[in-house]
Amino acid sequence: MRLFITSVIALALLATTASGQAPPAPSDSTTGEAVFAVSGRGWGHGVGLSQWGAYGQAKAGRTYDQILAYYYFGTKLGRATKTEVRVLLAEGKRGLTVQSTGPFRVQDAAGVVTKMPAGALILGPQLKLPNAAKASPGPLFVIPGKQPLELDGRPYRGKLEVASVGGYLRVVNYVGLESYIAGVVADEMPYTWPIEALKAQAVAARTYALKNVVKGKPYDLYSDVRSQVYGGVESEQDSATKAIQATAGEVVTYGGQLITAFYFSSSGGKTASAADVFGTPLPYLVSRPDPWDKASPNYRWGPVLLGARTLQSKLGVAARVLDASGVPTPSGRIKSLTLQTTTGVTSVPSSLVRTVLGLRSTWVTIGVLRLDRPKGTVESGTTLRLGGIARNVVAPQLQSSSNAKTWAAAGPLVRAADGSFVATVAPTKTTSYRIEAGGSAAQPASRVTSQVLLVRVSPKVRLATPTEPGVLGGTVRPRVGAVVHLERLRGGSWVHVGETIADGLGAFRLEAQIVPGTYRARTSPIAGFVEGISPVLAVR
Repeated sequence: MRLFITSVIALALLATTASGQAPPAPSDSTTGEAVFAVSGRGWGHGVGLSQWGAYGQAKAGRTYDQILAYYYFGTKLGRATKTEVRVLLAEGKRGLTVQSTGPFRVQDAAGVVTKMPAGALILGPQLKLPNAAKASPGPLFVIPGKQPLELDGRPYRGKLEVASVGGYLRVVNYVGLESYIAGVVADEMPYTWPIEALKAQAVAARTYALKNVVKGKPYDLYSDVRSQVYGGVESEQDSATKAIQATAGEVVTYGGQLITAFYFSSSGGKTASAADVFGTPLPYLVSRPDPWDKASPNYRWGPVLLGARTLQSKLGVAARVLDASGVPTPSGRIKSLTLQTTTGVTSVPSSLVRTVLGLRSTWVTIGVLRLDRPKGTVESGTTLRLGGIARNVVAPQLQSSSNAKTWAAAGPLVRAADGSFVATVAPTKTTSYRIEAGGSAAQPASRVTSQVLLVRVSPKVRLATPTEPGVLGGTVRPRVGAVVHLERLRGGSWVHVGETIADGLGAFRLEAQIVPGTYRARTSPIAGFVEGISPVLAVR
């Protein structure tokens, strides 16, 4: 019978196939999973006195007043008018123990004073003293003798106020200002640092405490980071105490008023303005170069690696994150993080980004590695365009591997200004691709890689124009020794006609009952190749 061939694919494709050239690679792809490499500088919010900068200035021979005047621009030293502060030590407690190694006293709200021997006083919400017939009217003031009072084993100077509030106990430490600062400085700055740095810290801590008194509460300060970390007697160190004594009563002022004396650990080389970080400009809290901060172990840090799903989960974003970039302020810190997701663009404040991601500061660079995924399979030898992003990383390189273990360079990676790229590859069999780069300019040895992209490659299978009745043949390239199945379309399904194996040159020939219809050749997966399917032939 006569056989006529009619291709159901485009004439252009027939022409390409006849000439022996590969058909064009698919142009569509799905967005890959991004990997984010976060590198940064400094530790803390960056506003005011840099503690590591103060260390560097002190090592360089600068005095505490010079250090303070540098970080708090245009300020002067003044005198504190307050000599005692009230510090919240505990609240919401069902019971507590106050003790001392020497005798002490307890005074109730009626002014009745009870002498207590050395030892422990256990109190509950009823505020009933030992051997008392009834509860004492609260609050109680526990007054030390010659030895400090201890609250649950930790000693504090000054007296303790114990009040019952809604069935729970609250403890406030009434303590002299200088004693309070003695319990702060060595917790906020290493006591082994130069005395001039410790003096600067003492004045800053004193100023911050007096400026930031809690409003509307029966106490002035918290004992934790809501105010400053205050550890009582156990936090006192001789070197810090000497610095406090040398600056006793000194505070920082601007225009005759106390300043908000922000301080933090490390600037990364430049402090931030209050306007950049908190949104409120203050004339004495401006961005300043800080070359003295270089001794800090956090001067530069990173990269911290985050997957797209991790970023989505921690930032509470509804859709998958495809890209991320920071919106910078003049001091280098980011104001917000802009996220490109599968459903659009969203913005997250930098303060939230720092908190939920556990970053050391908001002076960060967001490196992005993303390799997008071509749809479907690729014929062996077909030119394929891989797209993606390689932004804010060092010397990115496209790599390939046939076993996902041993990687080799797979060609140049030419990037646009926004970090996007298109790389051309021609895989001859199923191949894994990835991007490898240095994640941080400060640590070029650190390496980061994108998610691995597996490109599935099939043999190039072609049915040839029949040259004799009852025979269909074709070629498989490269020759892989795969079984070739001949199939005919019937009722919307492909039915088996016969099978054979390509010869040593990759040619195959199959004698079969050939009836009018639509045919295709299909190879089974083998040796690094997925199933290969030829273009269809219509026979009539």
